[in-house]
Amino acid sequence: MKGIVLAGGLGTRLLPMTRVTNKHLLPVYDRPMIYYPLQQLVHAGVRDILVVTGGDSAGDFLKLLRNGHDFGLEHLQYAYQEGEGGIAEALGLAEFFAAEEPVAVLLGDNVYQDALAPAIDAFRRDPTGAMILLKEVADPERFGVASVDGDRVVEIVEKPATPDTNLAVTGCYLFDPRVFDVIKTLTPSRRGELEITDVNNRYIEWGALRHHIVDGWWTDAGTVASLHRAADLVAAERDNPVLRDLAPA
Repeated sequence: MKGIVLAGGLGTRLLPMTRVTNKHLLPVYDRPMIYYPLQQLVHAGVRDILVVTGGDSAGDFLKLLRNGHDFGLEHLQYAYQEGEGGIAEALGLAEFFAAEEPVAVLLGDNVYQDALAPAIDAFRRDPTGAMILLKEVADPERFGVASVDGDRVVEIVEKPATPDTNLAVTGCYLFDPRVFDVIKTLTPSRRGELEITDVNNRYIEWGALRHHIVDGWWTDAGTVASLHRAADLVAAERDNPVLRDLAPA
């Protein structure tokens, strides 16, 4: 399995902090935001990882992460996204890197309390279709919202004004290699982006989308309020190895 961390975007909701840097380089408590998804992949045993970034600060990722040795990696790869084409477009840049293997995709501004290894391991054992990670939240209108019937996801609606459920789609996606064929068929949304929700809904049409409910807390860090919340949550977890260790023992 290959790991992909998506860390592009302009981070306009975090201005003026992002005027001179990429939001994924901002600190969440005691380390840069980008560290948390990388730590999750490493703890799940994923060793071949690509970071997709963009904008004027792309070179700073190389200065910070170098070859990934701080995370116990032999090598870390990079790709550059031009412009603001959306999550699915950024993922599409990883097709050559994925090389027909299943992929674990993490958004660079998401932080999880618990290890993602159980979900990633489950998909690794049966890497067909796709799997999304869901979490009950108080403000689902900020996210893609999933409707679930038993073990089946029946629909995902992006940022609905009146959500049918409070199950937010978190920033971890597991896909088989067909994801890149799906991305090639997408058309831009009203935002002018290729939407990851459209990718997930295609897997729903095929009856091939599984889900995993996140037990511990989860937060994005893409707004001033959520960035502050993420730092507070991490600060309270000083003994949590998923949040504290750069590489597993």
